[in-house]
Amino acid sequence: MGGFDAYKPAMGMVGLQFIYAGVALFTRAALVRGLSPMVFVVYRQGIATLIMAPLAYVSRSRRSSSGFSLGLRSFAWIFAASLLGVTANQNAYFEGLYLSSSTAASALTNLMPAITFVMAAISGLEKVNIRSLRTTSKILGTVICVSGAIAMALLKGPKLLNTELLPTKSFFSPGSDNWLLGCLFLFGSSCFWSLWMVLQVPISASCPDHLYSSAWMCFLASLQSSMIALFAEKDLTSWKLITHLEIASCLYAGIGLAVSFFVQAWVISQRGPLFSAMFNPLCTVIVGIFSAVVLHEETYAGSLIGALAVIIGLYAVLWGKAKDLEEIKNEMHQQLQNDQSPVQLLIDESPEKKNCKADLEAPLLSKQIKGC
Repeated sequence: MGGFDAYKPAMGMVGLQFIYAGVALFTRAALVRGLSPMVFVVYRQGIATLIMAPLAYVSRSRRSSSGFSLGLRSFAWIFAASLLGVTANQNAYFEGLYLSSSTAASALTNLMPAITFVMAAISGLEKVNIRSLRTTSKILGTVICVSGAIAMALLKGPKLLNTELLPTKSFFSPGSDNWLLGCLFLFGSSCFWSLWMVLQVPISASCPDHLYSSAWMCFLASLQSSMIALFAEKDLTSWKLITHLEIASCLYAGIGLAVSFFVQAWVISQRGPLFSAMFNPLCTVIVGIFSAVVLHEETYAGSLIGALAVIIGLYAVLWGKAKDLEEIKNEMHQQLQNDQSPVQLLIDESPEKKNCKADLEAPLLSKQIKGC
């Protein structure tokens, strides 16, 4: 039984990548058929809030004896994270998905670890030593990731699949200007989500109950997204979910968001964030195959080359981060040898300590706890 338990985290992450791929594919199909991206974000966040709010309430009730309360400072951090990292991120992501393709959306989300490294380095949360091999690996990985993203947006090359399978009235093909605009939206989405990762450092310090803060972010993002959609969508009929595909895509995305929160949190607690992040490119492969076969999306040589570069750059960044974590573990071991008590060492290895500014593990989380 112990052997099977050892494979559970990997099985969970593989299943999670299929969930993420399903969100990209089903949502893309619904958007092409008329569902508004902004309205979709509102429904998705609302469903996720309805699922997470009761769970957060139960968790809060069990922690009531601790005397913790959400102060003004914590609320301000959560509000900023929900506005930038959830509302802006989700609207940019699904707008980019609508204008480009599900393959491009899945591939460009792999930029997040590299973008987060840049933001963390600028804000002083990440150590940068040019003479260090791991730092060089993270810098080169970031450059490769960004170069791959640019290649996906600008280098089309010959068509490989589905040359004439798109409807004649479709403007979603890479040959149109909307492809570049969609890639820009997706790049902006990755930047917003990376900023959300960085903001988790002060949020975790002021609000240690992550389920409680996530439920608040989902609720605030629902309100913020609703105001944006009401202002941008003048036609009230766009709020009606007519087809079964539209209803199913909203339910699937909302429930998938809640499920991914628990699965990824459990996997990270078992194997760490690096293990979780290593499975991100699998979603790109799944989406690439099914989008070409099921959605008949056009496949370009430039897109494949760019996606491959993004994945290579991602692993270069993750390798550098893995070396950082090894150094932190060695330092902790040295502290233990320098008369540090075992009790204090256990405290230092707690989940809250792992989110400290020294190792910044949170940025290695995938897109996919996407926009709680």
